[in-house]
Amino acid sequence: MDNSLEIVTTPLLSLKKTMYSFIKRLFDIVCSLVGIIFLIPLSIIIKISYILMGDFHSIFFTQNRIGKNGKEFKFFKFRTMVVNADEVLFKLLKEDKEMAKEYKKNRKLKNDPRITKLGKILRRTSIDELPQLINVFLGNMTMIGNRPYLPREKEDMGKYYKDIIKTKPGITGYWQVSGKKNATFQKRLELESFYSKNCGLKMDIKIFFKTFGAVVKGHGAEE
Repeated sequence: MDNSLEIVTTPLLSLKKTMYSFIKRLFDIVCSLVGIIFLIPLSIIIKISYILMGDFHSIFFTQNRIGKNGKEFKFFKFRTMVVNADEVLFKLLKEDKEMAKEYKKNRKLKNDPRITKLGKILRRTSIDELPQLINVFLGNMTMIGNRPYLPREKEDMGKYYKDIIKTKPGITGYWQVSGKKNATFQKRLELESFYSKNCGLKMDIKIFFKTFGAVVKGHGAEE
């Protein structure tokens, strides 16, 4: 290869990457600030709804997740499950072999008994994801990226781990709009590894509008 071509190409790629990062971060800040304004009245409505159902616990769910370069961060969502969801899950998986098999394959349950009545509505409309706008504003998440994985899933991510953590986790992403809503955990890893290797402004714009379309139609991003 001509050395002069390499000298020209490398700075251009670097500039393109820098511009992409700048535009992405600017978009994240604007979207998260606007969204956070709407979070305040929405949080009040959700709190009142839970109280009316006899649930006086916090409406927010926090959990450690894996961020860019493997750094863990505190992840926010509206709570859609019972308070002691992890303990209930471990008990269910221990008692129900079929459920354990499903969870091992997909890392989620299609008909999760831990989800509250209000939680089903929040998930179907993707409202449960909105507190992640706080994470986006803080910079440990982005609007469009890979799924924020659990620390306990690191070992299961195998060879895909290094690729996936090259980018910030996002509220929505390539896997969610891929049309493979019932993809296995392995397939999701493949899709998200692909995103990390090929992400760019054009791809992010497509993902954004596909997600917007899904929400308008009343389908959650992960459905």
